[in-house]
Amino acid sequence: MFIAYLCVTVLTILANAWEAVTNFARARSVLANAAEVGVPHSWLPMLGALKGAGAVGLMLGLLGFRLIGIAAATGLVLFMVCAVAVHVRARVLYNIAFPGAFLGLAGAALVLAVVR
Repeated sequence: MFIAYLCVTVLTILANAWEAVTNFARARSVLANAAEVGVPHSWLPMLGALKGAGAVGLMLGLLGFRLIGIAAATGLVLFMVCAVAVHVRARVLYNIAFPGAFLGLAGAALVLAVVR
């Protein structure tokens, strides 16, 4: 069970850290997606910080701070539920697989962190 927790959590950390970097860098794809779903570009640093904080929290969970890891995974699940909802509200469904995949990763990391 620990191997599954480790693999899923590391993958979730890497994915969210990458997303945080692309938000801070204002990557063209991030700017286009934000505009399409109606998220102001001024929100991108805050959204990147939340994703980065989630990644750091998951890392702390791996290092033995179990409750911080669980809290971080919970935060990422809530964040991604909102991301999916924003895509649905804006009727931008062609790329909903991305926030959906991030939601799946965060959900799996949360479940594995709790049952471990």
